[in-house]
Amino acid sequence: MTIQASMSPHTAIVVSNVSIKNDIATSISYIHICDQPLVKTVHHVAFVTSTEVELFAIRCGINQACNKENISKVIVITDSIHVAKKIFDTKSHLYQIYILVILNELRQFFTRCQDNHIKFWKCPSQLR
Repeated sequence: MTIQASMSPHTAIVVSNVSIKNDIATSISYIHICDQPLVKTVHHVAFVTSTEVELFAIRCGINQACNKENISKVIVITDSIHVAKKIFDTKSHLYQIYILVILNELRQFFTRCQDNHIKFWKCPSQLR
């Protein structure tokens, strides 16, 4: 499915990953669009929760993908699908600021065209 999706010039594939070591979080987002260079974004931040940094990584990826020209489908691949579900839980006061920013970006994306859509795919981390 990933290979087929990556062949469409109207599909952006967002892969997010996060790690925390010694209270320093590293957030990495990759954006793949057919026939365009792979975009890698790395952020470092200290003293945040894993959920906060996961939401941030997903947000960065969605933001970059939705702002690309001619993109009508965004696929977010993450090993933290439980965090992605928080985006659509407006009762979650703890992460409300992150959720509002992501939902605003998605609202703009969906407003551009009613056929635009987003999918979230779970990709489990490798066991070590």
